[in-house]
Amino acid sequence: MENGSYTTLTRQSGLMREMRVIANNIANSATTGFRQEGVIFSEFVSDLDNAPSISMALGNVRNTSLEQGALTQTGARFDFAIEGDGFFLVETPQGERLTRAGSFSPNAEGELVTPAGNRVLDGGGAPIFIPPDISDLSVAADGTLSTDGRPLGQLGLMAPAEGTELLREDGVMFRADGATEPAPRARIMQGFLESSNVNSIGQVARMIEVQRAYELGQSFAEKENERIGNAIKTFFK
Repeated sequence: MENGSYTTLTRQSGLMREMRVIANNIANSATTGFRQEGVIFSEFVSDLDNAPSISMALGNVRNTSLEQGALTQTGARFDFAIEGDGFFLVETPQGERLTRAGSFSPNAEGELVTPAGNRVLDGGGAPIFIPPDISDLSVAADGTLSTDGRPLGQLGLMAPAEGTELLREDGVMFRADGATEPAPRARIMQGFLESSNVNSIGQVARMIEVQRAYELGQSFAEKENERIGNAIKTFFK
């Protein structure tokens, strides 16, 4: 296979990855707390013996947008949204995870949990207990929960430490590949949920661009294959 074919195949592979990411973004444009993803293309240059080096573009890095999503008022007392940087801290079977999806509720034991049943944690990693007989619930900007002036606990409002990579595990759940730290500049709003930060129009426009680029690469690959085939036929006549 010639260098041009290798270059085209790596480019097509990266475009296919980006197309899948874009499709996932569009599918989650209405998912609470969803963070838009993108694909970063990097250049890979390989030295070849007794021949010019070959440069290939690899779409192998996925980037998460941390841009603030729109805040939608729900009025529900266990719905919380984060304004600014930071994530809620939750406990999953795989360990502590971060999320911006703040639709919570008490379980049968009175622990505050996510819709999937994962316990919501405070800054120290302890679960938050909501007494079943409370008549009202208020939340301060720093995440402190209280009823009738009596504090119940504080929602863990965390952010990855500098230099820590944020890894997506599903649509709204992230793992910090390193340490986390409090996010003091963020504030929590009760009775609101943060919408997905996906720019639907921009994503549809990008999907069209990627599709056209992929079709162009496919056309080049077909013509290159035809050229090589004709050359072989001519050579062996």
